Order: sequence, then C-alpha cells, then structure tokens
Amino acid sequence: MAGKDWFHGIDRLVGGDGAGVRVRNPHPSKIRSELIPQLIFGLIYLLILTRFIWPLQLPLAIKIVAAALALVALQFHRWNRLSSGSVFSPEFPRPVVVLFNWAFGTIVLLALLQLALDAGLLFAIPIHGGIVSAPDGVRYGLAALAAVAAAIGVHQAMRIPPLKDIEVGIRGLPRQFDGYTILQLTDLHISRLFPGSWARAVVARSNKLGVDLIAITGDLIDGTLDARRADIEPLRDLTATDGVYVISGNHEYIFGYSTWMAHFAELGLLSLENRHIVLDRGGGKLVVAGITDRASRRTGHSVRDLAAVLEGAPEGVTVILLDHQPSDARHAAKLGVALQLSGHTHGGLILGLDRLAARANAGYVSGRYDVDGMTLYVNNGTALWPGFALRLGRPSELTRITLRQAGGTENA
Repeated sequence: MAGKDWFHGIDRLVGGDGAGVRVRNPHPSKIRSELIPQLIFGLIYLLILTRFIWPLQLPLAIKIVAAALALVALQFHRWNRLSSGSVFSPEFPRPVVVLFNWAFGTIVLLALLQLALDAGLLFAIPIHGGIVSAPDGVRYGLAALAAVAAAIGVHQAMRIPPLKDIEVGIRGLPRQFDGYTILQLTDLHISRLFPGSWARAVVARSNKLGVDLIAITGDLIDGTLDARRADIEPLRDLTATDGVYVISGNHEYIFGYSTWMAHFAELGLLSLENRHIVLDRGGGKLVVAGITDRASRRTGHSVRDLAAVLEGAPEGVTVILLDHQPSDARHAAKLGVALQLSGHTHGGLILGLDRLAARANAGYVSGRYDVDGMTLYVNNGTALWPGFALRLGRPSELTRITLRQAGGTENA
C-alpha cells in the first residue's frame, strides 16, 4: 500500500504504513516503502535537472546552484529524520518547516508542470515538422506559477479551518436525536507546523459551536509525548454536551500508541477504541462506536473486529461509527452502521490528483458517499501531515454534522 499512498498524506510513501519507523530488521514491505519514495524523488529530480534547469540559457555556476537547491528541497524528509529520528516529525523551528514545505511543494508542482509542457512539445512535433523547444520565458513562467501555487497551498494547509456544515438524513433516527450535532475533528497532526497556538485557536472555534458531541477521528499528533506535550495541552479545554471522544489513527502507532492513548485520557478525551456507547435522550437511543486504526493489525495491538465492537448494542438502534480510514466502509455497511465518519486522506490534497488517494482508499477520498445504504463522510482534515503541507482545491474543515430523521423513521 505504501507506494500507492502519495496524495492521501505522502506519510506512508516516505516512511511506512504506521507500523513504526525504527526497526532493526525491516520487513520486505518496509524496504519497499523506503525504496519507492527514493525512486520517485529521484525521478522528479532527474526531470527538473534535465528538462528544466539544463536547457536554461544560464551560466553553469548558476545551474549548479539551482540544481543543489532543488536537491536540498527534495531531501526534506531526510532532514526530518535527522532532526527527530523520524520522517514524520520535523523538529525544526516552525518557519523552517514552512519554508521546506513551500520549497518541496514548488519542486513537485514544477515537475508536474514540466511534464505537461513536455507533452505539449511532443504533440507539436508533427504540426511543426520537427522538434520544438520552449523559450526560457515559458520555463520561468512555470517556475513562478509553481512557486505561487505552493505558497497558496501551504497557506491553505496552515490556516485555522473554516466551518463546514452538513446534514445527514438517517432512517430510523429517533425524533429525540433529530437536530443532534456532532463536530468532527480529524488529522490534527499537532506538530511544529501545527503547534499549541494553532491548537488553542481550533479549540476556541470548536467550543463556540456548542455541539452535542465532538468526535476526533485519529492522527492527533506527529511526535513523541515529550516533544508534543505542551502543543496538545489545549485539547484539554474541548467541551461538548455529551463529551469529547477520540479514536486512533495510523500516526498514533508511530509514536507510541499506548503512551498517547493514555495521555489523551488524561486530557479528558474519552477513548472509543473498540467499544461503543449508548446515548439516551428521553427514551430515544443512539449508538456511537469506535474502532482502532487499520495499522493495529500490524503492530500486535487490539485486533479490528467491528462485529465484536457492536455486540451488545440495542437492537435496531441507529449506529454511528468512528473509523480513521474509510477503506472498510462496505464492511461497516453490512453490519448495519448508519453513518461512518472517517478522515486519513486529507481530501487528496490537490484537486485532480486526489484520484490517486482515492485509488488507495477503496475509492473514498473526500466528502459524502452512499455505501450500500450507509452514509460515509470522509473529512478533508482539520490539518495534515507536516511533511507535505499543501492544499489546492481540497480545503481543511471543521465539520459540524447535524443528524436528521429521514423518511420511514420508526423510533419515536
């Protein structure tokens, strides 16, 4: 899977699938997950070097400097590993992390634009009866466009997310829960890029909404507890009428699953790992369940078993499921879940290229889906992994979900 997951958070592409980043005797799949990004970044660098930098009418010394800067930018994840021992946790000052994300994003976007230019030049060969070259002005224009787009993308990734309101109609929803509100936060990736000040702003905006329940669907952090303790502290102030519930994402397994889940509990975040709760309002009931991330299957932690999670739930009661990754949605639908809330994909990051993320996530990447009668909502994310913090056309969001009775309701 790691090689397929570039735009659902390059994280698995550059360092594994959430099963850990420091291993003495790596599994073949771990070796592949290391080699694949090296190959991809190598090809990107080769493209930039031979098709963009070399054709420019510039002195050789300037070309060498440009080539060196491009190489430094593309080694961003190696610098992250040097800073913390993990590609997932850049521990540089925030401005440096921002600069690296912009430079890395610029190179990636420039490579895509250069590919588009080369395709156009190939199509022009039969028209002009020979090889056609692009003037330097065109290449400079592509570089400027890539740089501006990357700057916009990084800004969009770093902002405090705007509110996104959606309504979900559910058959059989008790009338007592018609209008019930859930705020979904997901993929906060609290880190040097999304520090305590950012978290406090998110908490303040969330609390103003006065929702009934807050659901945090995984990937809260990037870093060890010692590195992130102060940055995550603002989550202690999150409040909702029926509580603030949390499940793990794949990144919790990278930085010490048990340690982080225990700390979340200390912050007052209620774990829904492999269990369900029953909410009761005036005799009307609603089940909210949660399950561990798919990464748990490769780490020796609790096995994912949704049927066991739902065992003992009241018969015929509406079930809402929190599952970090959307890939297993069809299984949830078969077990009678009415609404699944997921994240993980970051919305695919870039409109158009998000199709790559969809392929890695059973076709689910952003927004609402009808999955065999169940509603699946894939959240674009409150933030994203600081190793590729860039959004173009796939904005971050604070998602307020309002439950509504749909036709054919029976539980009044």
